[in-house]
Amino acid sequence: MPSLTRTEAADRAAAIRVTRMVVDLDLDHGEQHFGSRTEIHFEALAQASFVALRAVSVERIELNGRSLNPDSIADGRLPLEDLAERNVLLVEATMAYSRDGSGLHRSVDPADEQVYVYGHLFLDAAPTVFACFDQPDLKAPYEVTVRAPHTWRVVGNGAATRGADGRWVLAPTPPLATYFVTICAGPWVSVEREHDGIRLGMHARASLADALERQADSLLGDTAAFLDYYHHLFGIRYPFGDYHMVFCPEFNAGAMENPGCVTIRDTYLYRGAATRDEVLTRTNTIAHEMAHMWFGDLVTMTWWDDLWLNESFAEYLAHRAMVAATSFADAWVDSTMARRLWGHSAERSPSTHPVAGVPALDAQAALNNFDGISYAKGSAVLRQLIVHIGDDAFLAGVRKHLQRNSFGNADLADFLRAMEESSGVDLAQWSAVWLETAGIDALHVHQDTGRVTRMLPPGAEKVSRPHTFDVAGFTGAQEVFRVTGTIDRPTRKWPELVDAPRAEIVVPNAADLTWAVSGLDPETLANLPAGLATVPDGQARAVLWLALIDGMHEARIDPRHLLATFDTAWERETSDSVLNRVGAHMVSRLIPIFLPPAEQPDAEGRVAAAARRLYDGATAPGHRLIGARLLVQTCADEALLRTWLEGDDLPAELATDSDFRWFVVRALARRGWLGEEEIETYRQRDESLAGQQAALAALALRPTAEAKAWAWAALTQDRARSNYELNALAGAFWTSGAPEVLAPYVERYFTDIPPLADRVGEDALGTVAALAYPLPMVSEQTLAASRAALARRDLTPAVRRAIIDAQAKLCEALASRATFG
Repeated sequence: MPSLTRTEAADRAAAIRVTRMVVDLDLDHGEQHFGSRTEIHFEALAQASFVALRAVSVERIELNGRSLNPDSIADGRLPLEDLAERNVLLVEATMAYSRDGSGLHRSVDPADEQVYVYGHLFLDAAPTVFACFDQPDLKAPYEVTVRAPHTWRVVGNGAATRGADGRWVLAPTPPLATYFVTICAGPWVSVEREHDGIRLGMHARASLADALERQADSLLGDTAAFLDYYHHLFGIRYPFGDYHMVFCPEFNAGAMENPGCVTIRDTYLYRGAATRDEVLTRTNTIAHEMAHMWFGDLVTMTWWDDLWLNESFAEYLAHRAMVAATSFADAWVDSTMARRLWGHSAERSPSTHPVAGVPALDAQAALNNFDGISYAKGSAVLRQLIVHIGDDAFLAGVRKHLQRNSFGNADLADFLRAMEESSGVDLAQWSAVWLETAGIDALHVHQDTGRVTRMLPPGAEKVSRPHTFDVAGFTGAQEVFRVTGTIDRPTRKWPELVDAPRAEIVVPNAADLTWAVSGLDPETLANLPAGLATVPDGQARAVLWLALIDGMHEARIDPRHLLATFDTAWERETSDSVLNRVGAHMVSRLIPIFLPPAEQPDAEGRVAAAARRLYDGATAPGHRLIGARLLVQTCADEALLRTWLEGDDLPAELATDSDFRWFVVRALARRGWLGEEEIETYRQRDESLAGQQAALAALALRPTAEAKAWAWAALTQDRARSNYELNALAGAFWTSGAPEVLAPYVERYFTDIPPLADRVGEDALGTVAALAYPLPMVSEQTLAASRAALARRDLTPAVRRAIIDAQAKLCEALASRATFG
């Protein structure tokens, strides 16, 4: 069906007001399909409109009591004519379950063959579940009923009760946008409590009962703490009744902020050992989705142009809440290593865009802007806004914005109006340079002269963004100075820098207060291999690691210098976030992409040696796990890997950890030391969804021509594969195999991956296309094939965006190799 355009949405919003949605779903209808009955009560100011509906078959349509011909549906749109002032549309249809994580997704748990169904209606998947006016500003109350097998439990936006007839009835909701509606049905195991008069629930697959039970106290405790914090911050109580979180299998995103029923990927229920930063990430997700209950759910963007009103605020507020309400006082360090790294990469791509006001001409185009700009950059920009107007004025503006637009919609102008009223500051120019203009500046500090320089990125629109940030200097293990100031022109002198003691390492934006690349002076860069680990400030160390990675990607810093710094500094790091993210970047980017093939084995050996030292000397909880995982991925010691595969010579927490065992299985498979029969043996020992997907990845990792042929066929031809199975295959394919084995698949990527759009939704397809891109095949030939593909007109927006972003990474690697060899 054609994607709804912004113009169509505006015209329809002016003509239609939806007053009530009554949805009845029959999930006891077989393995492929479910029944959907919808009553839409709406008022009309025009004589014609249309609703969206993507059904397998339509059994009945009535408009104000008169029958409409189902054959009138074209391209997923049902035209409505001769409308009255008040109307009731009835649609009875048969719909299809999905396997790609969108719409109503059906998953079978191989551990016990139990079936689970959940709704993920973002961004425009609601018409695959029920007939609707599918756009964010036509909100309406929902009354939902569900027929399900008698062993199932149903959870949704409203509190669910089971009637005498076995049908689940969900409490009527406040007005919701269509993409926030969900139901989750299956034989869930649940843990429920009450906090401050609000019913809290955690739900997961039956096979994850032990993990849920072990982690429920932490999950519910964090949920309660965040509720208290947001109640205090916003001055508005949580407005959607119960608060449930359902850990869903094969979930595309990290989580989704459905009011009253957050859906979250069930890989966040850790089956085995987890590092501190992994728990931090999960806690951040909980805080992020809860922030959406106010920013996104209570007040929803008018059109997808202003998705930043959802994501930037939730990103910022989640980190703020974690620092204030949990033990994760270092949440902003993790933000630097995980979120800023993501956002800086997005800024370097040709697909970069402003935080706000991007003209999303249709809904599908808007999907491409849910990226590191709308999350990480938006969060950083909000921190700069707070510096600009003050925290009290910011919070007053937030409360005004929420109160004024509760249960309705808002856009950038509405937000700015509230902030200007609370602060008395005209924000037109500030918004123009920070929210409405793309690009990331680079900040350089010259301590001898006291000059601070702001450099615009090449080709960027010339704008003057004011940056307020700090500069810190370190010598040995001492912080010898820290000064804070503002730069609102290309260069400016900070006298405090001249008066400060000379430092061996100078860190621009040391507290990571602004959105910018930290340019390192030559002396600092030279001192980092010996000095980075001695810097006493964890946030500054994170900024330095990010600066090194940014410099490598921009062909300013030799990747070998980053490797040398890793050799001496990484294992001495105390932050799990730094250890995990830097280690992952070494094995996923620096070694296979930036270094020439001849240097890769030696680099892997150096990383393995550092990982072994961390593993052997770890004293902090989680550091031994980080060292063990990285060692497994990089070591060439088959005897060690086979010993660990059987759980021998390992600490107790790893010896029985099935997820860690899969790290070892994949490592052996990648080097050709484990065959299909052995992989199947370990799959049979772990008959879970995670085990099934890990086994697929291991099979795809085998470096032989026969294994690659099987993996490519499984990825591109097997129509029964779920979104997670496709991700497992795609993510493993290019990480092993000789160049002559992989070379034929470079062109095949561009011919075989785009047609997956016929069976995989855009949300899932974007991920698969990004994972399957032949990035390790760093050559001008790969670049030429990529550019030729982008010249085609038949690519869907998700595939085109995936190729653009991956090609940008390929160009970075080519530029680095051209500069440094």
